[in-house]
Amino acid sequence: MATAVETLGKLERRITISFPLTDVRTEVEKRLKVQARTAKAPGFRPGKVPLKMVAAQYGYQIESEVLNDKVGRAFNDAANENNLRVAGFPNIVPKEEAAEGQLAFDATFEVYPEVVIGDLTAVEIETVQADVSEAEIDKTIDILRKQRVHFHTKGEAGEHGDGGEAIAANGDRVTVDFVGSIDGVEFPGGKAEGYAFVLGEGRMLPEFEAATLGLKVGESKTFPLSFPEDYHGKDVAGKTASFTITLQKLEWAHLPEVDAEFAKSLGVADGDLAKMREDIKVNLQREVAGRVKARNKEAVMDALIKVAELEVPKTLIAQDSERLAEMTRQDMAQRGMNVKDVPFPAELFAEKAERRVRLGLILSQLVGDNKLQATPEQVKAQIEDFAQSYEDPREVLKYYYSDRRRLGEIEALVLEENVVTYVLGLSKVTTKAVAFDELMGSNAQA
Repeated sequence: MATAVETLGKLERRITISFPLTDVRTEVEKRLKVQARTAKAPGFRPGKVPLKMVAAQYGYQIESEVLNDKVGRAFNDAANENNLRVAGFPNIVPKEEAAEGQLAFDATFEVYPEVVIGDLTAVEIETVQADVSEAEIDKTIDILRKQRVHFHTKGEAGEHGDGGEAIAANGDRVTVDFVGSIDGVEFPGGKAEGYAFVLGEGRMLPEFEAATLGLKVGESKTFPLSFPEDYHGKDVAGKTASFTITLQKLEWAHLPEVDAEFAKSLGVADGDLAKMREDIKVNLQREVAGRVKARNKEAVMDALIKVAELEVPKTLIAQDSERLAEMTRQDMAQRGMNVKDVPFPAELFAEKAERRVRLGLILSQLVGDNKLQATPEQVKAQIEDFAQSYEDPREVLKYYYSDRRRLGEIEALVLEENVVTYVLGLSKVTTKAVAFDELMGSNAQA
């Protein structure tokens, strides 16, 4: 039996559920008898253990199970009878005052909100577009060359030359010994031998790199170095140290020529440079299309958040915060980080969780109202698009279709794209061209 629904807040509700104590006792006895058929105890054959001993061993556990079952069933029945869409899990606590022979519980919970979406035709959304030019292809080739760089001793003649005068310059790889002190005292982390880095990459502080420039092998230099106030080493942050460096080894960078051998190293079997450039262009266009799609989807989601009115259930935010915290912990552990004793307070993820839940409710409303569900044809097309960048597309199809959870991820992705297309089709859209470098440097995420 359940009482009438009490309204405690905009979304919070409470009902009291109760049932006869005899119902619980009857069910407990029934389950104890079932348990007794297989119960074991010293001195008794299986199934011959006295019921009192079975009750002593399993009674508490069985009683808890019966209560959970009856309370859960009674709550679900009450929610269905009152047409309640319960958000998250209810908080159920025993009620102190109950009629004689009855057990009573208060169930406090939240319901899903009404989602009111404003006039989408009045919404202004700025989308972006970007192109891949020959300059972007050239830049990518330069990056690929740098990834395949070889270092040779500077000043010594070799197959590729001598690299010029044996003086440290930007682009050279230097190997140094160094020691630093503050007020004449060496400090932890301020000393190393055989430390290698490439000048000009910004790996070292500017004063350190500047002091290394112009040195020859065997030469030393002493110089002051001021650590920034926000330096990661708190013991030296904001302080000035005296460093002495000695250049032990000097190497110049040889970049591979853009020739047939270079093209072959990128997977172009016949070494054709035109085909190499075309392959790079196709890959860049695919990457640009993905970034553009992500930026435009983010713009649509931001617009929907502004135009929709709804209360977000706190229960759902709390659940998603915990989910995000656990996902972060697992991700860091997979990266090899020791997170065993690292706290991951769920409240740190509350803002992100609130946005995710809010968008989920808005999208659900839009999809239901406008029949924007993902079709099997759309899902297949999306998977086939993913498969294009793999050697065996059939394996990609098998990977997704063999697991309902993975397939669900694709369905959710297609559903979001359907929403984006629908909203952009109604709203006032302007398109801005963005530079390739700006787009590739963005980290837009839905």
